[in-house]
Amino acid sequence: MVEKIIRAEQRIRSFIRETPLQYSPVLSIDRGQVYLKLENYQHTGSFKVRGAFNKLLSLSDKEKAKSIVTASTGNHGAAVAYALKALGHKGIIFVPEIASKTKVAKIQRSGAEVRYHGDDSILTENYARQFALENNMTYVSPYNDEAVIAGQGTIAVEIERQLEHVDNILVALGGGGLISGTASYLKHVYPNVKIMACSPQNSAVMMESVKAGRILDIPSLPTLSDATAGGVEANAITFELCRDLIDEYVTVTEEEIKRAWREFLSAHSVMIEGAAALVVACYQKIEAKLKGNTVLVICGANVSLETLQKIVGKLEG
Repeated sequence: MVEKIIRAEQRIRSFIRETPLQYSPVLSIDRGQVYLKLENYQHTGSFKVRGAFNKLLSLSDKEKAKSIVTASTGNHGAAVAYALKALGHKGIIFVPEIASKTKVAKIQRSGAEVRYHGDDSILTENYARQFALENNMTYVSPYNDEAVIAGQGTIAVEIERQLEHVDNILVALGGGGLISGTASYLKHVYPNVKIMACSPQNSAVMMESVKAGRILDIPSLPTLSDATAGGVEANAITFELCRDLIDEYVTVTEEEIKRAWREFLSAHSVMIEGAAALVVACYQKIEAKLKGNTVLVICGANVSLETLQKIVGKLEG
């Protein structure tokens, strides 16, 4: 996987932003320093554009000739739509009925066709994959694909350039594409780095699956971390990567996510989404035991005005 990540970084370099790694004096404590990998500044407001470009640029001529199909709760769909437009391809993005209107609007602004199916990400993914198969189209998974995982792992290549050493890294965990790619590379360059996976208590399917030793089909409750919510594909290659690479799982409540989100907005004046606030909340829960250089992957900034108003309203109230 490491070689694939290195090739991916070279392949997508001209299409993405190298996002800042910013020191956070607010979050840093006496035992160590905290750095924020600001993927909220990435094209489409999310890290997902890395995997989308790497996958599309890796397609064969035969695959490129077909229409592209994907499934997404929003960020992956927006990333694929952005990459499709940049590369001159056509595509259909399937989203669950519960998808954020803000994120769906971003997909549509890139010109991709949006279709709704299901009330959970795993139902949408399964339907989209079958739709692509039946209609001779090319399916792009949000996480269950080596090219997508390698693309997400390019974050770690940048972190290595930006920071001399990493002792701990906290990453949001949904289907596992981001943490699988990031951990694969960082474990190679920093063998002792601690990989910490962050999940909301309301939707921790991958964590529970790893604990059980198999991918579970369990329901999720609504969560502010909508980008990580939902199930995991039955044959997801990220399952074994998460099982082998993650050192610790951290979960937090919705109230803890809200509090971390409010405090981050107030202290940093930087827009982040629920999945990024999740990472901040998990860090706050375990910060006392962390030493050395800790990186928080601020994975995105896509949030609806309605959700943001609720968070800010809590602050003002």
